[in-house]
Amino acid sequence: MGLYIILMGVQGAGKGEQAKYISQSYGIPHVSTGDLFRAMKTRTDALAQRIQGILAAGNLVDDETTNEMVRERLSQDDAKHGVILDGYPRTPAQAEWLDRYLQSRGERIGVVLLLQLDLYSAFKRAFGRVTDSETGKSYNIYYNSGGIDWKFVDHPTDKQFPPRLLATLRQGGRELTRRSDDGSAHAVLTRIDTYTEQTRPLIAYYDQQNVVARVNADQTIEQVGSDIRQVIQAAQGK
Repeated sequence: MGLYIILMGVQGAGKGEQAKYISQSYGIPHVSTGDLFRAMKTRTDALAQRIQGILAAGNLVDDETTNEMVRERLSQDDAKHGVILDGYPRTPAQAEWLDRYLQSRGERIGVVLLLQLDLYSAFKRAFGRVTDSETGKSYNIYYNSGGIDWKFVDHPTDKQFPPRLLATLRQGGRELTRRSDDGSAHAVLTRIDTYTEQTRPLIAYYDQQNVVARVNADQTIEQVGSDIRQVIQAAQGK
């Protein structure tokens, strides 16, 4: 049996860091549907063109097309012993399809890792994060601001624009970058709302299968990783 993991968590819960740890520790790829959709922009095959057309029209990609994209990815050699699914499934219909697909291969979901974080902390983790584009190191003005200076600055000519977060490295003065959608409080809250609306029915679905493991994400990265390791070891022992 392979190791098939679904990773769930609100923005700021640390899914990216933990997915990296799991991938390195267990030798299975991190499959993010966001990355898969972005990769479709540079492809010219029929599936990619279908997805490009849907997105260009401003529509959501339907379950059938999304499932086809995931099936293609799971059929690749590096995924034959398992994967970490991030951003998929998003609907109960996708979850049901995934169960049937894995069963056809003699596999099943081993564990659904639900990284739990209160929504206020989730907002601050997203709204306050900045990154050094040269090293990839992340900081947060609320939680992890050691070594950086930061302030909110007004627009130079029009006070109607919201202040901009300016964060720089204390050593060298290099300006740190910020995801454009993190700079909008409305965008951050919309992502949180979307997550909670989509996740509730999926949690109920997988709770019925007794595969959901709730992990406290309001801890150090190392402690969260240790808790996840224990959960995976228990799942492999079933």
